[in-house]
Amino acid sequence: MIIISKSARLRGFGFVLFLLLSYCLIILYGATRVNHFSGIFLWFLSESSCLSSISYVIISSLSFSSVFSGDIIMQKNVDLLNGPVLPSLTRLAIPIMATSLIQMAYNLTDMIWIGQIGSNAVAAVGAAGMYMWLSNGLAALSKMGGQVNVGHALGAGHREDASRYASNALHLAILFGILYGAACTIFSTPFIGFFRLNSPKVIADAQVYLQVTCGFVIFSFLNQTFTGLFTAIGNSRAAFLATTAGLAVNIVLDPMLIFGIGPFPRMQVLGAAVATVIAQFIVTLMFLYYAAKDDLIFHKVDVRKKPDSKAMASIIKIGVPTSIQSMIFTAISMIIARLVAGYGDAAVAVQKVGSQIESISWMTSDGFAAAVNSFIAQNHGAGNRTRIKKGYSSAMGIVLIWGVLCTFLLILCPEPIFRIFIREADVIPLGIDYLIILGVSQLFMSVEITTAGAFSGYGKTVPPSIVSIIFTASRIPLALVLTQTALGLNGIWWSITSTSIFKGVLLLIWFLFFLKREMNRKS
Repeated sequence: MIIISKSARLRGFGFVLFLLLSYCLIILYGATRVNHFSGIFLWFLSESSCLSSISYVIISSLSFSSVFSGDIIMQKNVDLLNGPVLPSLTRLAIPIMATSLIQMAYNLTDMIWIGQIGSNAVAAVGAAGMYMWLSNGLAALSKMGGQVNVGHALGAGHREDASRYASNALHLAILFGILYGAACTIFSTPFIGFFRLNSPKVIADAQVYLQVTCGFVIFSFLNQTFTGLFTAIGNSRAAFLATTAGLAVNIVLDPMLIFGIGPFPRMQVLGAAVATVIAQFIVTLMFLYYAAKDDLIFHKVDVRKKPDSKAMASIIKIGVPTSIQSMIFTAISMIIARLVAGYGDAAVAVQKVGSQIESISWMTSDGFAAAVNSFIAQNHGAGNRTRIKKGYSSAMGIVLIWGVLCTFLLILCPEPIFRIFIREADVIPLGIDYLIILGVSQLFMSVEITTAGAFSGYGKTVPPSIVSIIFTASRIPLALVLTQTALGLNGIWWSITSTSIFKGVLLLIWFLFFLKREMNRKS
């Protein structure tokens, strides 16, 4: 009798899932390019190279998922207080990084399919998507405040307090999710009007996308908060598996709803929005399932109880600086997007697609920053200063390598990467310029994000917020100056990349001085 280990079964399942979703991608995408299924095979033979490039981003994420569905993430809760530093940090970080890639794949999936409609549809989704991005800042309040407080409580051995912080973080997520969703639904017309889009069709599509995705944004708020809480207890596996399930749903539903395959009507931009919301709802259900199985903190979490004012105040104190930073960052980015819109809808599409491509760098770094956050939070609560220093050094070594790789990838291969999403001849040169210019800053951006996570682990969310707000705000006057030169539109991209460099260098220096002081501080 042959005995197959649990990890081997999971890897096998991941491989089968990879093949199944790849097959679905081929069939569904083919169906959108031909009028009947009998022509799919001929289409596949004639455009196999196109398909391979289009599906690469999605499939690479799926293969990444299958690889790490084995032993690395089988350990639900990673012990961050004991044992070798780098292995512990890596076991927590890898599923988080994989989750970040999966989250990125949500947006990339939408862009791949929407891009087949045309740059106008991409511009509509890009404009409306800014408000989903803005919502992440508000959600960061409950996510960061809950994650740090839970980490400190667990490090100090206070499980009851950890459960109390988790309950109140979820309270805030529900409240802010409802309020933000209502605001975006009621004020969709002026919100989209802010960008001064040129085409009535683009404006109408943007309003629809905003109303659907942000109208049900409560699922996104809950998912982000759950991700922070599970990461705080050393369980990044739950977020990884839940997000992967959501991606699988999104991959299947996107082409069906956008192009009207099978029994579904052709909904185009609306279809992409509906697919995204359904996928987010599935992720929420998965998180509730994993929370019900947890016996560390979630078994005592009850959102029906009256919020605890002391716990709520502590969550808000830590979460507010990060939330304000993120929302100001997004607001400034929206102003930048408005400047970009002055160069036409093609420029808007370039920024949207380019930022999604660029997200492979910053979202992965953000995932590793979350691991560093939890690692430092627990060890700070336990008073393990030496372990904190080792953890940050190990994380920074990995992030530096990642940042260099992303920098070289965007600078050396901009055209084939951008062609995956948009093939219009007049748009591609603009996309190439974007990727090359933004590629220069990827290393420094990775350093900034990881260091911000380290600061937050201490509960010090003000320093990264100050650096981010000051230099991000400087992008507006810098962009206004540079666009008046021969750089034109590229002046906007240079305003972004130059300030990112300054943020990374300054925040690193600040943290190194802070860490030195912490190491010398008397108990």
